[in-house]
Amino acid sequence: MPHANATLTERGRLLLARCVVEDGWPLRRAAERFQVSHSTARRWAQRYRQLGAAGMVDRPSRPHHSPRRTPPEVECTVLELRRDRRLGPAAIAGRLGMHPSTVHRVLRRHGVPRLAHIDLATGEPVRKQPPRRYEYPTPGGLVHVDVKKLGRIPDGGGWRTVGRLAGRRNRAISAPSARGYGFIHSAVDDHSRLAYSEILPDETGPTAAAFWQRAQAFFAAYGITVRRVLTDNGACYRSRIWRATLTEAGIVHKRTRPYRPQTNGKVCEDWCLAQHWDGLTLAKV
Repeated sequence: MPHANATLTERGRLLLARCVVEDGWPLRRAAERFQVSHSTARRWAQRYRQLGAAGMVDRPSRPHHSPRRTPPEVECTVLELRRDRRLGPAAIAGRLGMHPSTVHRVLRRHGVPRLAHIDLATGEPVRKQPPRRYEYPTPGGLVHVDVKKLGRIPDGGGWRTVGRLAGRRNRAISAPSARGYGFIHSAVDDHSRLAYSEILPDETGPTAAAFWQRAQAFFAAYGITVRRVLTDNGACYRSRIWRATLTEAGIVHKRTRPYRPQTNGKVCEDWCLAQHWDGLTLAKV
């Protein structure tokens, strides 16, 4: 594949070669026309005479002969020591009088895994299972709750897109509900991933508590009894009214560790569903 600064692509090489071979252009004239050197024009013309259009592709840069490459019989010895003795590159190099980097290249060339990635008893590769994301076994075992603050965009676009003058004009002619910020309160069940969201004017304690009462009724309509709620350490979730609301419903309140927002990251997927909104209630997402 040609690099970013290449003057000729495969099509350009073909055009250059045809100008020289078929149209009879002098090499120097073709080189000036395609802005390449005289030797480059001669090379592509010769390849076109030999191989035709198929010769215009890039060839591998690997040399035809590598006289200093490790002999095949030595590579076989390296692989046998690795397979039978479970030795690393440094130990194998010490036994054979080679450099460890050379042994390492031989092992890489033949696709031999690292010692840390194999079972030393059998020599078989050990595949590490990816960590599974936690999930409560039953619906209602844990509900994630969080708030996302989003700026409202007036009709016609905001100032970051259309400029400050046009942005101020669009903001002035827009309805008051299209100005300022909106706060998306979201609740997501950890097991079923059933979500409930509302766009509210603030993120105070009373607003969050009222939202949770409606969210709890929403989950109850689907037969889900909430037993735990996980939130961050926001002010609204540390308020007395929030604590009283959960205590009255018999719900255990859990908070994430400070500066660890990824613990409550499942709510972010629910926010992605609310990218386009108009300030109205967004429920039953």
